[in-house]
Order: sequence, then C-alpha cells, then structure tokens
Amino acid sequence: MQRFQNLEVWQRGHKLTLEVYRLSRGFPADERFGLTSQIRRSVSSVPTNIAEGSKRAKPNDYARFLNIAESSLAETEYQRMLATDLGFATEEETGPLLADVTLLAKKLYSLRRRVEGS
Repeated sequence: MQRFQNLEVWQRGHKLTLEVYRLSRGFPADERFGLTSQIRRSVSSVPTNIAEGSKRAKPNDYARFLNIAESSLAETEYQRMLATDLGFATEEETGPLLADVTLLAKKLYSLRRRVEGS
C-alpha cells in the first residue's frame, strides 16, 4: 500500500502550503482572522484531502477527495490574486506560487481522471 507522502501531488501540495504560510506571515495583523486565515485553510485543504482520499477503499471516493483538493486549490489561487491586488504581497512574491498552483492543478486533474477510470 502506497503512503500518501509518496504521492507527487501530496508533496507539491505540502510544499505549496508551507510557502503560503511563510508568505502570509507578512500580511497585516488585522487580516489574521480574514484573508490570512482563509488562504491558510484553503491551501492546507489541498494536501489534507489528497491524504484522506488516498486511504479511501473505493476509487470514486478517492476521486471525490481529489476534486475537493482541486476546488481548494482554485480558492487558494484567487486568494493569492486578492492578496497581491490588496498590496499584502508583491507580484514577485506571489508569482512563483501561481506557477506552483498551475502545475499542481494539472497534476491533480490528471490523477483524478486516472482514478475515475479505474
């Protein structure tokens, strides 16, 4: 049985989570319960759902959790954009996150399609 930590999508999701946590430390203090909390919850939901879904017995259940991870990733992408537009972070700081999000989205989609086909 494969451990979720060995899945590339989980590894990328975990790395992205760490990057977002580091970035959001610089957000304004009055956003602690606002955008800071929201972006941290959405990004950490990505590897969390990958891990939980990987332990489901039925492929359809696993695919559902992968889809939730995809949705959380889209939410994180928007919140990254919002943080930049509000001036909480620069494009230079958030640009690499966008590249990571885009690649992870493609890999999650591909994995979900494979799981759905099994």
